[in-house]
Amino acid sequence: MSNSDLAPIVVEGRNCWRIARADKARMIVDAADYFALLEQLMADAKERILLIGWDFDPRIALKPDKNGKGEPLGDYLLRLAKNCPERDIDILRWNFGGLKQFAMPRIVSMIARWKLTRSISFRLDSAHPVGCSHHQKVAVFDDHLAVCGGIDVGARRWDTRDHADGDPHRTAPDGKAYMPWHDSTMILAGPVGNALAELGNERWQRATKKALRELKGEGENWPDDLEADFEGVDVAISRTRAEYDGYAEIREIEQLYLDMIAAAKRFIYFENQYFTCGKIAAAIAERLNEDDPPEFVMVMPESADGWLEQVAMDAARVQLVRAVAKSKHGDRLKVYYPRTQAGEPIYVHAKTAVVDDRAIRIGSANLNNRSMGLDSECDVTIDTALPANRGVEPTIRRLRESLIAEHLDVAPEDVARSFDATGSLIATIEALRGDGRSLELLDLVPPGPLDKFIAENELLDPTSPDAMFESLTERGLKKSWHSGRKWMRRHRPFGRS
Repeated sequence: MSNSDLAPIVVEGRNCWRIARADKARMIVDAADYFALLEQLMADAKERILLIGWDFDPRIALKPDKNGKGEPLGDYLLRLAKNCPERDIDILRWNFGGLKQFAMPRIVSMIARWKLTRSISFRLDSAHPVGCSHHQKVAVFDDHLAVCGGIDVGARRWDTRDHADGDPHRTAPDGKAYMPWHDSTMILAGPVGNALAELGNERWQRATKKALRELKGEGENWPDDLEADFEGVDVAISRTRAEYDGYAEIREIEQLYLDMIAAAKRFIYFENQYFTCGKIAAAIAERLNEDDPPEFVMVMPESADGWLEQVAMDAARVQLVRAVAKSKHGDRLKVYYPRTQAGEPIYVHAKTAVVDDRAIRIGSANLNNRSMGLDSECDVTIDTALPANRGVEPTIRRLRESLIAEHLDVAPEDVARSFDATGSLIATIEALRGDGRSLELLDLVPPGPLDKFIAENELLDPTSPDAMFESLTERGLKKSWHSGRKWMRRHRPFGRS
């Protein structure tokens, strides 16, 4: 069956907020390329730079030298403001993370200098229930050109696709080296950029109680030296938002994950930081109980970043993967982590999914409960079953091959040849992975008693703001798992007509 015979996975009002045209779009992999592009986009913006994110660190250098040094982002923004004082520079970041930065003198000093600069506005976002976070990573330039994905403009994010061992460029503002880091985002121009600007403007108004000023519409266009992956495609924008202050709950991202799992015929390739959502895991397990199910390949970190995240996320991931493995075709789920040439784990922060080379999705949402119902999230998806997108399947395939090749340290052509010969993502990866820089199967070490208790009761990864206050008998992985199985049994035919 060709993709022209398939029903679209993305449906406005069901699993996405809006479907809008992208005149051009490109996937950007890893922060070295994104930060260099961001510097250019900010310099070229004529009326407004809008940066919205979970993290924002003015100490970082967008183009670090071999010692990890360079012009700090905060100084660069001051220079932009001086050179073009009529251009607004608006920065909105999550309040809790921002408040922690006020203990750092360099950051406090920089924010004070921004406060004295009329065209720079730095605000904290607390427009969410207690325990939730603002997790979107969106940048908008002149309300026309936008970036949406998983890369925070923060410390310890910069890395190249080589993920070289001991790269001195990977030096944090505190002078300490940090681990290799893999991430992704997407730049989009055209009406979809206008839509993301609308989303950003709404978020700014909710957080600050003030609207951004109207622009004249004389904004920048696509950079002349940047080659697009896609032209003239329709892009779906999906969101998560907790109910708060008169605004209804939005769970488009969760619905889209479920619909993608239901629609897959051959495979879903995930790159994601977490896998702790019992509902998503159960939906995968239901598919793997079919006679000829698709494959599910996940590329993830070996362990979460930080002790608290490891306790909350790693134990739940082990339990869910072990549960899925008990399915009839449980061997069609494989979880890998990438490592460098010397064997150091590469941290996977990306939130990317490719379904059958017919749809590609990039955003801020993890495969955890928080991203389904607590934290504010934003993902973008290109689905080739939409009429405007037919014929871009080879581009999605090329991007997927490029990602797998990066992790295996082989040429994309090697990935293509092996996949054509086997028809299997798992067989392709198993044939190409080896010593040195490559993909390693995740070691599913059983969690200890405390970690298991925290994971099973979703104490640090609740399914909704209300769930944080529910008794232990009313919450947990088992309840989420049952919910996912029930949904998949009702909706199994979705998207596969």
